[in-house]
Parts: sequence; C-alpha cells; structure tokens
Amino acid sequence: MSADPTSRRDIPDATVARLPEYLRALSDAADRGVLSVSSEELATAAGVRPTQLRKDLSHLGSYGIRGVGYDVEHLALEISRALGLTQDWPVAIVGMGNLGRALAAYSGFATGGFHVAALFDEDAALVGTRIGDVLVEPMADLPRLVADRGVSIGVIATPAGSAQQVCDTLVRAGVRSVLNFAPLVLSVPGDVDVRRVDLSTELHVLAFHEQRKQLAAGQGQDVGHGVGVGR
Repeated sequence: MSADPTSRRDIPDATVARLPEYLRALSDAADRGVLSVSSEELATAAGVRPTQLRKDLSHLGSYGIRGVGYDVEHLALEISRALGLTQDWPVAIVGMGNLGRALAAYSGFATGGFHVAALFDEDAALVGTRIGDVLVEPMADLPRLVADRGVSIGVIATPAGSAQQVCDTLVRAGVRSVLNFAPLVLSVPGDVDVRRVDLSTELHVLAFHEQRKQLAAGQGQDVGHGVGVGR
C-alpha cells in the first residue's frame, strides 16, 4: 500500500520528524546499490529502534515483507510522497549575510524537492548582486515576488532584531511555512507553521554531553569558573 497524500494529516508529528532520516538512509542505501533493507538495518542507519521504525512506517501503510524487508526504491517513494517531496517547492530566503549566502548556495535544495525562487535583503549594497543564478531583491519587492513566484516556504536568516518583522512581512505576503534561523521565538497566526533551527542551543546541548563525558572520565573542571553570566 502506498502513502496517500490526503492522509498525511493522520501521521503523528513525531513520526513526520523522523521520516527525513529514513529517507536519507534509504538514499544512502540506493547509492550503494542496495535493493532491499531489513527494519533492523534501516533503523540502525537512521538511529532509531526497529520497533519505532516499524511503527512509523505503518502510518504510511508500509509493512515490509517478512524475510525480505523493505524495497529501497519503493519505500523511498512512499516517504517522499508522504513528505510532499514529489513536487517542487519554491523557497525564499531573507537575509544575505554569511548564513543566508551559504543557504542560498546549498545544493541540497535542488536535490531535496525545493528550489530557491527568491533572495531578499534590505542592504542596498547587496541588492542587485547574484548568488548562483538568483538575484538579491529589495525587501520592498517581497510581497509581489512571493506572489509572482508562488513561494511556499520562507527562510529567515536575519539577526534576531529583525526576524519578527521579516516573519510578519512573509506572512502578510501569503507564506504559511517558515524556517527560522534567528535566535528568537516568532509570533505567528495559527495557520502558519514555523520550524526553528537554533545553532547556539544545539551547541549548548553538545557542551552538556561533553561535560558529562569528562566528569565520567574524572577530568571534570569547575563548570562555574570563568563563566561570564551577568558580567
């Protein structure tokens, strides 16, 4: 049974968050010429338990074949359909600093079902320059270009101080899905989906785990020493 796009709303959010990892693992397997994988092999590659993987894939109506496993190509197509990756999604990136330029040049957009349809910045020195094949446009043109180019997803790569204003502009232009790289929790209407990528938070989590490993090895240091909180 193939994943019916009309039933995506019934897939739990936690499962949706894991589907891209399954798709990545399947893509890696396909690149190696692997035709089928067991649930154990796919779960290991995706970093989950086999029982969790089987439960997640059951939401797609995919159960594999006992003794054979999952057909790599077919399962990848099922997951791509469930995620909406069988169509091309136009993306607009706002903020052409170092991060924004790196995102604009990211080849994963083209291979993952997305394409960069528009780039925006308020800096007159950047407007009119090109990143790859895309021209950097002024913020004043955002509403028109979002509509003209059918932008589905907005990416915010600005400093925190301007992120909410940028988000409001995207939402007024009709964008209902936002990927936010600014260290700020955005306020949006109920029909707008926001995914936040906070690099500093991820580094803090890694620092916690690194500290725990050092303490376990008897190498811990006074974690309060040298911390500049409040200074």
